Amino acid sequence: MAYTQGLRGYASAHEQMTRMEVVRRLARLKGYAVSEEFAQPPLGRVYLVPSDTIVGVERAQDLGIHGRDDFFGGVVPRPFVSTKAITHPLVSGDAHAPEGWNPAFSRMVGDAVLPGFTAFTRADAALAADRLLQHGPVRIKVVRETGGNGQTVAKDRAAFDACLAGIADDLLDRDGVVVEQNLREVDTLSVGQVHVAGMVATYFGRQRLTPNHHGAEVYGGSDLTVVRGDFQALLALPLLPEERIAVEQALLYDSAAQSCFPGFFASRINYDVAQGLMPGGEWRSGVLEQSWRAGGATGAEIAALEAFRDDPQRRVVRASGYEVFGPCDALPPGAVVYFRGVDDQVGQLTKYTTVETDRPSDDDHPA
Repeated sequence: MAYTQGLRGYASAHEQMTRMEVVRRLARLKGYAVSEEFAQPPLGRVYLVPSDTIVGVERAQDLGIHGRDDFFGGVVPRPFVSTKAITHPLVSGDAHAPEGWNPAFSRMVGDAVLPGFTAFTRADAALAADRLLQHGPVRIKVVRETGGNGQTVAKDRAAFDACLAGIADDLLDRDGVVVEQNLREVDTLSVGQVHVAGMVATYFGRQRLTPNHHGAEVYGGSDLTVVRGDFQALLALPLLPEERIAVEQALLYDSAAQSCFPGFFASRINYDVAQGLMPGGEWRSGVLEQSWRAGGATGAEIAALEAFRDDPQRRVVRASGYEVFGPCDALPPGAVVYFRGVDDQVGQLTKYTTVETDRPSDDDHPA
């Protein structure tokens, strides 16, 4: 039986309906029936699709989650571990941090992330800004926002202070804020892996941006190249140099998380990797954040899993997810719709996935 558990929320209509379509399709892959949303898990064998990363091994066990075969998502030992706060170090050795913070993580990831800091006080955030603004504009990120929301670029200290003033003290103390060197001409890649119904699928892909109804550039979907198997199978493909760098950086980030935060495990991992130009013009690549729950690329992930199920000899799949704001009258043949309608929060939106019907060669590189 599959069901969703409303842990943090994602309460908008399009998120709820998208998640239920994810539940239905995962249930078919697992051979389970489908349930509705429950405040507590039903008795018996269940396969959970949480709306957020589950915090605490004991909580996971109470829900019947003992390993990757029991759910689609991730388990972390503390709340901050599931957020982009872990990506960067603190600004100093005596900076404030939540209980369980592990400075070894930033040492392990090293240059696999962009220059930046995580701060949990205004003073620490200001110090981080002063250091980074010497080299160029900084990006301020509210750590629990997703899809590019909750981010502001500041070119000077006055702009930074104005942005920071909009973040409540309790939010800053609880979640922290990321202050990161801003990249130009950015290309965002996704690297991930899913374990479902005895299958392992691993991928890299490129994200697309699209304007929302306010004209802001937000997540518009991903184009994934998915292999049957693990990261070594993915690395065996003829990747472009920058794609290989992204995969290797994501692997390092994942390894550091497993090493530094005991109790972490996941059946769905996804890492966003930004590649672009630093303020001085040098090219740079780095992991931005992790997602250990159903996310924007999950529809494409499921499409690839379904293709592998339907064709046991297939080794590589190219699957795409789309999020279109505004009218979307014509859909490609074979498109699977996750949401189509008017959402109270984001307006008219269509979310769908496609998968290439022609079997690609393992030697072919995506265009």
